[in-house]
Amino acid sequence: MNEKPRIATTVPAERDLRLDLFRGIALWLIFLDHIPSNLVSWITIRNYGFSDATEIFVFISGFTAAFVYGKSMQERGFVVSSARILKRAWQIYIAHIFLFAIYLAEIAYVAQSFDNPLYGEEMGILDFLRQPDVTILQALLLKFKPVNMDVLPLYIILLAWFPPMLWLLLRNASLALVASAGLYAAMWWFGWNFPSYPSGYWVFNPYAWQLLFVFGAWCALGGAQRLGRWLNSPIIVGIAIAYLVFCFSIALTWHIPRLGVFVPKLVNEIIYPIDKVNLDVLRIAHFLALAVITVRFVSRDWPGLKSQIFTPAIICGQHSLETFCLGVFLSFAAHFVFTEVSNSVLTQFLVSALGIVIMVATAALLAWYKSIERKGSGPRPPAIQADLAGGEA
Repeated sequence: MNEKPRIATTVPAERDLRLDLFRGIALWLIFLDHIPSNLVSWITIRNYGFSDATEIFVFISGFTAAFVYGKSMQERGFVVSSARILKRAWQIYIAHIFLFAIYLAEIAYVAQSFDNPLYGEEMGILDFLRQPDVTILQALLLKFKPVNMDVLPLYIILLAWFPPMLWLLLRNASLALVASAGLYAAMWWFGWNFPSYPSGYWVFNPYAWQLLFVFGAWCALGGAQRLGRWLNSPIIVGIAIAYLVFCFSIALTWHIPRLGVFVPKLVNEIIYPIDKVNLDVLRIAHFLALAVITVRFVSRDWPGLKSQIFTPAIICGQHSLETFCLGVFLSFAAHFVFTEVSNSVLTQFLVSALGIVIMVATAALLAWYKSIERKGSGPRPPAIQADLAGGEA
């Protein structure tokens, strides 16, 4: 299993800063979207099309995972690289459980202190308050998840599945992508999903969302280069722009219902429901259209990537796990402020901005601490150097 057969795909040598930039922005957007009744969340992409920041996060996570672990699998074999991937999955699992404990304590404390049981209902923790022993076990099994805590379990499962997929991607990238698409199609055909507790299914179906994760990995391992001439085609760019305009037009009818009369009945029958749980094809297409436009106007060597204006987002993207966990905690704190203190427009802007500032400051502190560790620990083994160069997967 540790033998090194011919590798068909080459792992890129340098990390693309666009990944960190857009993952950092996605984390900010997720934080804003997680705050109920937040006026500032109107700036997020979910209000203007079919996809949202989750697609960005999952795609970049797949891209980064292939970048970080692909070279390791090429050089050190399947077993060693798989162990490193599963170690990362375990670290994220521990972070999820730690966040779960703090998040529940935060919600329960606020609900009890302010004598407002609606907090428990809104955040989906009533079963925990009624049966904490059973619920904690279900949480450890990733079946019970309060509101806003669905992304990390999805990421854990995607990483746990990733070793054999990465092995196949390195040998036959096209076959791996077809296999992923086949699993996606089978999910729709057979209705597969993971069960949740106390009822229902996962908010992000891993059988569906793995397609975007694998597509990100495929792009990292040479797929982006193969698509290069298509992405630069004026025809493809024109189609992407036209589809984004169509999605925007449909999204307007969600906010201004009277505009719905201009949408033909046949179009409504075809596009609805636009299923987020199972990653509807229309959502994938919207994300791809955004990606086409982004790649067209933000190149890998774009000077803006070195500008201090984008440094805060890049730093957050490079410390995505900690930033995401902090964002979940802060989103409920913001909800508490809006409910118990003030829900004015000024308060919403100030609290939203303060939350992002705290996320940036925390990521900057982590970056500083890691730089101190790097300087003071002497030479490192090649595998660790690769992790430091690649950042988080």
